[in-house]
Amino acid sequence: MKKMLVLLATAAALVSATGSAGASEERSGPRATEAEQARMTLILRNTRYGRILFDGRNRVLYGFTRDKRNGPSRCYGACAAAWPVYFSKTAVRAGSGVKRSLIGSVRRRDGRLQVTYNGWPLYFYAHEGPGEVKCQNVDEFGGLWLVVKPSGQLLR
Repeated sequence: MKKMLVLLATAAALVSATGSAGASEERSGPRATEAEQARMTLILRNTRYGRILFDGRNRVLYGFTRDKRNGPSRCYGACAAAWPVYFSKTAVRAGSGVKRSLIGSVRRRDGRLQVTYNGWPLYFYAHEGPGEVKCQNVDEFGGLWLVVKPSGQLLR
């Protein structure tokens, strides 16, 4: 009888542990893939402009002077086709030297979240590959496109 009670208690504990593991996974939602985690990490890299902000896939990030710091994006349509938005589905991580307190987001008209740094909405340039910085100080779509310094200031 004593052995049966021990077995029942052990089985109950196993069922309970399995159920709670599933519940915590369900609450936290699906985990991001390694590629998604890399993309959602802000890093600093040395360039001819000094240390500037990149995503984890080594693509430079830009701010747009037509946007207002801590305001909504003003880049839609043809602008967003040339300057794709840095969207976030998961929390963005701060790599070495990146200030976590400066990472944020702004909601776009379609409801998606655009990553910000020091209040500046962030973008890529569609015709740049990893490690390339071709469009610093480019005047297009009514404003300047500028790389982002570690302090969160746009580099003029």
